[in-house]
Amino acid sequence: MRRLTLLLAMTGLAASMAVLPAGGQTPKRGGILNFAVVAEPPTYDCHGTTTFGALHPIGPHYSTLIKYQGDWKDMKIVPDAAESWSSTPDGLTFTFKLRRDVKFHDGSPMTSADVKATYDRIINPPAGVLSTRRALYEDIAAVETPDAATVVFRFKAPNASALDGFASPWNCIYSAARLAEDPKYPETRIMGTGAFSFVEHVKGQSWEGKRFDGYFKPGQPYLEGYKAYFVKSSGLATGIIGGQFDIEFRGLTPTDRDQIADKLRDKAVVLEGPWSASLMLTVNARKKPFDDIRVRQALTLAIDRWGGAPAMARISLMKYVGGFTRPGYLHALSEAELETLPGYGRDIAKSREEAKRLLKEAGVSNLKVNFLNRNVGQPYTAAGIYTIDQWSRIGIETEHKLLETKLFYDALARSDFDVAIDFISDHGDDPNLQYVHVVSAAMKSPMSYSLHGDTKIDGLFERQKRALDPAERKQLTREFEQYSIAQAYNIMLFWWQRIVVHNSRVKGWRLTPSHYLGNDLTDVWLDQ
Repeated sequence: MRRLTLLLAMTGLAASMAVLPAGGQTPKRGGILNFAVVAEPPTYDCHGTTTFGALHPIGPHYSTLIKYQGDWKDMKIVPDAAESWSSTPDGLTFTFKLRRDVKFHDGSPMTSADVKATYDRIINPPAGVLSTRRALYEDIAAVETPDAATVVFRFKAPNASALDGFASPWNCIYSAARLAEDPKYPETRIMGTGAFSFVEHVKGQSWEGKRFDGYFKPGQPYLEGYKAYFVKSSGLATGIIGGQFDIEFRGLTPTDRDQIADKLRDKAVVLEGPWSASLMLTVNARKKPFDDIRVRQALTLAIDRWGGAPAMARISLMKYVGGFTRPGYLHALSEAELETLPGYGRDIAKSREEAKRLLKEAGVSNLKVNFLNRNVGQPYTAAGIYTIDQWSRIGIETEHKLLETKLFYDALARSDFDVAIDFISDHGDDPNLQYVHVVSAAMKSPMSYSLHGDTKIDGLFERQKRALDPAERKQLTREFEQYSIAQAYNIMLFWWQRIVVHNSRVKGWRLTPSHYLGNDLTDVWLDQ
């Protein structure tokens, strides 16, 4: 379906689509949705943060040009504040036609000037404004507004991920007039065009929004409002069972799932599916002996992925074996392709003998590893313990450093590690979003911590990024993954399983592959 959506966009046929209620039931109006968030917004600015702790409570206040819709089995890109879009065959021009009935919460109309001001801020942020995804939009040369209902994006070079970028839930549309007064207003004030207007934020406790009667989609939202409670992850199951909140959107552990299902019984709805999130090991390629491919390959050869995945799925969020894109996704390597690569062979005894041989050949049979990890139980601690056990099978000694989140990222940034736990997670599965974690130091990606100098990886990254033909891009992403996995600068552990359990009175919410999607609450209603 996603390929069909892309084709429609390229030929200029994408148009407004009706939203059908999930499950075929007629939505009821009214009620307050209560949900939990296990983190709190560090800023109100969508453009300047990466945490779900901001997006879950703040997302319902804003619209984007286009958005992803559906569930993990069938995701597609549909209009939001734009009513249609088209692009030229060379991929250098994207034109969006805007809805004329979109209003900000202060009653002012949204026009192309607001979209331009929003994207100008993302692409070239003013002094003091943080744009965390700026690099993803570096190919946009100009944003033009031929009239109040038309926005034209001119690209310097074709980008196969362009449409995915426009569908990002982080690209909240801001008021041009407000930005002109204060470019930093979104950091501390809410004023969007979403289905819900802002009520209050009680720090350390809750966030509240109410239905915006001027919302542009007739009849929506169905909810009267919502209230997000900031809680610790240890309190999720108890809170859902006790009725303090109806749902938590990020994901639960198998233990929490079983506890809630056992207590709520027929009032519990359990949703599970693949998650666009994973844990991997990042090797500091600038430190000896980890600059030696034999050492890096030994680290990955020691890990029994196929045997470990079922066990990890019983105790953690981790479940699937894959490369640098989510298993089952269009660009993911098949199991047969993976099995030919270092660390993915089914015969773990044979792999570990090869790992020992490589370490001996490299002169480090008694290798010791300074292993950096984040002090977060799920799934970081579980992954760390598993990795240490696997390395011990080939004689590797490990110093496991578990640090609080800020200290962990500080150590990661200054390369104070031999090997570190890292992750891949974003709003979608597009290779550009995943591969920025794997490119070389020369690419200056803020998410690539290996600091290797392998320009072949960068060349493959750029080639797949520019390939507009789906078949050509698939071939290039296969080459990228096969080569990058073999070099082992980054060593994938497991992709996650997303588990959401909610009270059966919650209707219209669908499980997506990303916990960054499906959070505008426009389709959600309460059966009460």
